[in-house]
Amino acid sequence: MKNQHFATAVALAAGLVATALPAAAQEQVLNLYSARHYSTDEALYADFTKATGIKINRVDADDAGILARLKAEGAASPADVILLVDAARLYKGEAEGLFKPVKSKVLEDAIPAQYRGTATAEGTPWFGFSTRARVIVYDKIKVKREDVDTYEELGDPKNKGRICIRSGSHPYNLSLFGAVTEHLGEAKAQEWLKGVQANLARDPKGGDSDQIKAVAAGECQIAVSNTYYIARLMRSSNPEDRAAMEKVSVVFPNQQSWGTHVNIAGGAMAKNAKNPAAAVKFLEYLASPSAQNYFANGNNEWPVAKGVKTNNAALTAMSGGGDFKTETIPLAAVGANQVKIQQMLDRVGFK
Repeated sequence: MKNQHFATAVALAAGLVATALPAAAQEQVLNLYSARHYSTDEALYADFTKATGIKINRVDADDAGILARLKAEGAASPADVILLVDAARLYKGEAEGLFKPVKSKVLEDAIPAQYRGTATAEGTPWFGFSTRARVIVYDKIKVKREDVDTYEELGDPKNKGRICIRSGSHPYNLSLFGAVTEHLGEAKAQEWLKGVQANLARDPKGGDSDQIKAVAAGECQIAVSNTYYIARLMRSSNPEDRAAMEKVSVVFPNQQSWGTHVNIAGGAMAKNAKNPAAAVKFLEYLASPSAQNYFANGNNEWPVAKGVKTNNAALTAMSGGGDFKTETIPLAAVGANQVKIQQMLDRVGFK
């Protein structure tokens, strides 16, 4: 009798395991390494899980930390999708073979070619999902707009002793300088960098917000900043931030020539993704109109996907209605100039 009860119990247990296995196997998970740290992203991820049933496990770090982690983990990496916030870093991940190319008509139709990695027969290594412009901020009393309405003028002797800027080696500046090099050529770009260095009011230090505040405080008269730092100050609940913005004006450079330099936040599938189908679904989801607005507005940026417009009032006000001319060079080419630019900076003594 005992043996019969035992056999029944074993059979029951086996049945429970058999019924549990399919449910476990059906549970889909996406492992995300993200350099984005914005509160609106929580809603972005929750909406994806609600729509697809795919759970997101997220690891947060900065761009450099994520790339270093991927290299260290190698084939054992659990990462499926990588989100980074700079074209130079996306290019670095591509160049170091850390991404798995993706073939997706949804992404190719939605994301303009200049905001994607270098396409091959295997697919495209990364896609941009939001853009930010790198613009010039200036003292509205002491500086004439026409003296700062091009990037080239940052290196003109007329602006000697006027400029504040963060480190030339910061990825945001490496991308800007890489874009200028694409437009001017190496020889002229190096002379330009030498001119910018000669025009500094002080040694490079701090972030973009610090440069804006330095202009407002009279420490310098001209600065370079990503637009989302400006939008943050415009929308700030701190009266001092808003007061600082009342003392400065913003110009989107090179509207009469090649257009203003833009950088991106973007995503890629990790080379050793264990859940590639979920990874592609997530990247395609980021190109949808609802996700684009979450993705962009979380950091005061512009959506990238064709036909999607921003509803961010600060960006609209800053750009004079929302429309401005952007450069059209591929950001992959800008990223490829990174090492070259660092060598130029060393040669001209730009810190």
